[in-house]
Amino acid sequence: MSDVHPNPDSSADDALDWTRIRVVLSAVAVTLFLASLGQTVVTTALPTIVGELGGLDQITWVITAYLLAATVAAPIFGKLGDLFGRKAILQSGIIVFLTGSIFCSLAPNIWLLVLGRAVQGLGGGGLIVVSMATIADVLPPRQRGRFQGLMGAVFGMSTVIGPLAGGFIVQHINWHWIFLMNLPLGVLVFVVLAFALETPEPGKRPKIDYIGASCLALLLSVLVIVASLGGQTFAWDSATMLALYAGAVTALIGFLVAETRAPEPLLPLSLFKINNFIVSNSVGFITGICMFTTITFVPFFMQVVKGVSPSASGMFTFPMMVGLITASTLSGQFMSRTGRYKYLPVFSTLLLGLAMTLMATLTPHTPNGLIVLFMLMTGLGIGPVMGVGVTAIQNCVPPRMVGVGTASANMFRMIGGSLGTAAFGALFAVGLSRHLGDVLPGTNPRGLSAQTIAAMDDGMREAVVQGIAHALHPVFWSAAVLACIASGIAMLMIERPLSDTLPGAKVSRTPAQTAQSVGQTPAE
Repeated sequence: MSDVHPNPDSSADDALDWTRIRVVLSAVAVTLFLASLGQTVVTTALPTIVGELGGLDQITWVITAYLLAATVAAPIFGKLGDLFGRKAILQSGIIVFLTGSIFCSLAPNIWLLVLGRAVQGLGGGGLIVVSMATIADVLPPRQRGRFQGLMGAVFGMSTVIGPLAGGFIVQHINWHWIFLMNLPLGVLVFVVLAFALETPEPGKRPKIDYIGASCLALLLSVLVIVASLGGQTFAWDSATMLALYAGAVTALIGFLVAETRAPEPLLPLSLFKINNFIVSNSVGFITGICMFTTITFVPFFMQVVKGVSPSASGMFTFPMMVGLITASTLSGQFMSRTGRYKYLPVFSTLLLGLAMTLMATLTPHTPNGLIVLFMLMTGLGIGPVMGVGVTAIQNCVPPRMVGVGTASANMFRMIGGSLGTAAFGALFAVGLSRHLGDVLPGTNPRGLSAQTIAAMDDGMREAVVQGIAHALHPVFWSAAVLACIASGIAMLMIERPLSDTLPGAKVSRTPAQTAQSVGQTPAE
């Protein structure tokens, strides 16, 4: 077996410059942490923010705006990283992210906050995908599993540190500082990247696929709007919804035509002929739905239904982080040592489905200890999917498409997160109207806030929190079904061997090594 799955610490990687690699990976980890923190830091602060700026029915837009923008930015930044080098694109992403943070901190109403979150998401989405693509620049496939697992752990840390920090700040300082705290960390990362990454030599000016990028942005935006407004604000067969359907179809056709004609397509359609590309992204899409549903609704449930403080509600994301980090790290080590990875997402998504099923049983009287256990199971179910998906894609796409391939893994996960959050937000809002319409006659139940509920008398408050809990049950039942579907899809993955050498010209190679490695593209 040693000739098939050699020890990752053997002489196969002796030629790698591990001193520089460690510096690069440290810079990438901090960059990834900054961007992923932006996704989760507002979750525990949402009840307070929407209580001040808006209402309960707008709670998901602050999350959805970030995820949608990050989804749109992911393939664009991934492709730009392939064309112009990772360093310049990462630094540009930091500037955009910090601009959005400042805009959010100054927002006087909910919709300007949503706009600021969209700007944040444009930068954050780019930072996530280019950070992960940088790993493929400096490490061979066999080594990537270990470090992609660690990157998954970094992402997991942000899922708990973000809500904890957000809850603490909104409770003890002011929610505006949730966004201002990004500034010193962003400046630090910008400076570190300036020294850690190399600037590629200027080459022929590439042609950017502007039409493809525009069509994809329009398509994703319309899909999120349809998921958010359909059946709630507008009837599914209304003129407005029919116009949105037509817009989505037009944008899809325009994107497909653009990708077939562009010299440097944003998302080459040839990638969709690769089995592991399709399987990994499909599983990632569903996992994104489950992950962001949990991150959005569990802290909300703890504050509004269980009556805990914002900072305390953030603590309930900690078990999810522990599970995600543990599973991601162990799965990465397993991939590096054995070269095996197919069945990791198969079994982990089954566990995720069980966790979502248990979440669908939550009531105002569910012991907090059980909720902690359910969150731990959720993290254990999500963890292996992230590292395995990126590694499997990077191992099957041509080296010149590593950036866009890596971007696709994050793009589809965030598409799942944005569409899932929007759709489940609409499903939750419908449930609120159904369960609380009789309890609060003449009142829009979606306009409730945590403060309003806390001020009610005991009998009314009990009826309201029971209604909110029941409105959440269909959300988690739907997520459970999707997780089981993801497990079946993961069975279709083809386990291709993980190489111990860099497959092509990378920034860490010498000119002689580059000349020797030209033309080595993985075969599907």
